[in-house]
Amino acid sequence: MISAAAAPTDRRPPDVSAENGWISENLPIECAVPDHVPLQSLLRASGLGFSKASSPHGDEPTERPDKALHGLTRDNGSRPPLVSALGAAAEEDVACFHFPGHRRGSAAPPSLAQLIGPAAFATTCRSSPTQREASKLFGSSETWFLVGGTTCGVQASVMATCSPGETLILPRNSHISATSAMVISGAVPKYVLPEYDPHWGIAGGVSPSQVAAAMEDLARDGKRPAAMLVTSPTYHGICSRVGEIAGLCHLAGVPLVVDEAHGGHFKFHREFPAAAMEQGADLAVQSTHKVLCSLTQSSMLHLAGDMVDRDRVGGASRPCRAPAPATSQLSENPAGIFDEAVALASEARDRIGKIAGISVLGSSGEFSGSPVMDPLRVTVLVAGLGISGYEADEILAEEHRILSELAGPSTVTFAINLGTRREDVERLAAGLGRLSASAAEGSREVQDIGGRRRAAPLEVPFEVPSVALSPREAFFARKRKVEVRRSAGEVCGELICTYPPGIPEALEFLLEAREKGAAISGAADCQLSSIVVCDS
Repeated sequence: MISAAAAPTDRRPPDVSAENGWISENLPIECAVPDHVPLQSLLRASGLGFSKASSPHGDEPTERPDKALHGLTRDNGSRPPLVSALGAAAEEDVACFHFPGHRRGSAAPPSLAQLIGPAAFATTCRSSPTQREASKLFGSSETWFLVGGTTCGVQASVMATCSPGETLILPRNSHISATSAMVISGAVPKYVLPEYDPHWGIAGGVSPSQVAAAMEDLARDGKRPAAMLVTSPTYHGICSRVGEIAGLCHLAGVPLVVDEAHGGHFKFHREFPAAAMEQGADLAVQSTHKVLCSLTQSSMLHLAGDMVDRDRVGGASRPCRAPAPATSQLSENPAGIFDEAVALASEARDRIGKIAGISVLGSSGEFSGSPVMDPLRVTVLVAGLGISGYEADEILAEEHRILSELAGPSTVTFAINLGTRREDVERLAAGLGRLSASAAEGSREVQDIGGRRRAAPLEVPFEVPSVALSPREAFFARKRKVEVRRSAGEVCGELICTYPPGIPEALEFLLEAREKGAAISGAADCQLSSIVVCDS
């Protein structure tokens, strides 16, 4: 048995002063903005204020793009690095003969410019030091900005660590991006079954002992893994013991890749779990467009140590990176920026936990192997109301104007973020309270939907499969379509999952989930009456 190295215990919050501030793309200097403030006023409040100029279309006066970033400063009077670069570029008096065609906003579509302001088109720059600044802030030896989300970062990480035919150990509940990474790289999976709670219908993390057992299984077959991939945190905020897993991997000479898409904020508050880089990960991919407020699809790939070749990471990530700097990732990071969000998340848990028929994940130690959770992710169990999570999500959206992040067979997940307001939490608690009362009264609101799809437990969504073909072999194999009822024993030829969360699941689970209202992604037949399989 391989012994685990002790996990790092230094959990001190990092220095998040304005001087090293980097994280939030479009966050105003003053975070709290009243609802009645128009978008243009919000842009001005955040420093994106401009001088007036006549509209080229003869309508209302518009803002001059060349002044778009004038005045955007931090509390100490300085500009964050990327803002400085963007501001300098926006203020240049130049004749542009390059892409994009709107020429820094001069030919921007009027309706779009009116909605988001011409500042969005003015901020084009050719160079920026911000990747180096991000590397310092996030504790990596090098950081790359990505514009295809964490999906492309996971793909690049697997390409950088695994050659065709080599083995990648990964949890069975890995995101679909890991499967596509194996198609691209030619890596062969060695799956580890994560902890699963059938009452909640939620998968947790993987344990160090499971990782050690997977390595020993490979060793008995005369193989060794090329890399280990861990998803931490999961979509529900459940974290694996990354430090201990890193110790196991490094003793065996195996690099650890962490899909940390939902944990980019972990360095910035004392109550958050330790970040993967702090726990010894060799590569970590973070979605800055989630909790950290960057523009959609922006992400970061971090490298640490010397176990993974830097040039190979750079080469593998090149197709995923923009040829110009990732200008979606701007920076404001005053100290204590997450204090209010953490307090609101705690308040939400307390209030929701008192509602009859509803439970809050993390209140009863559901996942003993994954004791640490992201406090900003609030997942509630609604099966006690006699409805599924999909049904509850539909009622909350249509009847109470509450939009969740993720719905599942028995649960609904809510993401508390920097922009969450107290009135949002109050509406959430009130909406769930009314949902509970409606279920207790047997009201028509619940009966109409619940009568179609009752909240019976679903099949386990995944198991450790016998791998008949590698993902790459299955992708390029000849295929045919068969009726689902005749598909037993066939090799699936398409990546099918409920989305979100985007995890390929067992067919029985998918069929039941669709009946309960889940959205199915990746299937040629979205009704799942037929399925694409590989020719034998």
